[in-house]
Amino acid sequence: MIRVLLVDDHAVMRAGFRMILEAAGDIEIVGEAADGAAAVAAASALQPDVVCMDVQMPGMDGLEATRRIVDVLGSRAAVVVVTTFDRDDYLFQALDAGASGFLLKNAGPEELTAAVRVAAAGDALLAPAVTRRVIERFAPRPAEVPAAPATLHVDLTEREREVLRLVAQALSNAEIGERLFIGEATVKTHVSNVLQKLGVRDRVAAVVWAHRHGLT
Repeated sequence: MIRVLLVDDHAVMRAGFRMILEAAGDIEIVGEAADGAAAVAAASALQPDVVCMDVQMPGMDGLEATRRIVDVLGSRAAVVVVTTFDRDDYLFQALDAGASGFLLKNAGPEELTAAVRVAAAGDALLAPAVTRRVIERFAPRPAEVPAAPATLHVDLTEREREVLRLVAQALSNAEIGERLFIGEATVKTHVSNVLQKLGVRDRVAAVVWAHRHGLT
């Protein structure tokens, strides 16, 4: 079971999320919180696998709560920011705080469920539109990118390059496995190898690297 903590200042929203996620069968809601401070305390006490985190809340907001939860729990808990507001400042602050995903509240029930599963599996969750905005923010324009030496790609195998290209399309490990006809565990190994070889900490940084060096 995937253990989830719900954080939102609206009880009706938490109830809706609970109903959607518990219907999945493999997700258990272990706690709820109505503000950032309560979220940090609950995450420390309950040790959830995934925290679904609102942004705008009274007192401590979800961005600061995300930062504190990541500082305390590290990789033991993944934070998925779920917000009504499709704002770049929220997106980039959430990623900077260590969030593993960014989802809008107008997403469908299946998208919310998929987001929790992806985050629990250790993957980052960025929709294609969000991925493009991340690239536009952090990657230089083509004219600013110096010609990359041929040796830049030497360490990546052809399969690893294929996996990286699909990661850049915001596909999950399961979707990449289906596309390449390989097991999800094999995909996870390839992704881990890619991150290690590129010297980056997560999939978002790998996507930016791929864009900078012409693999996307």
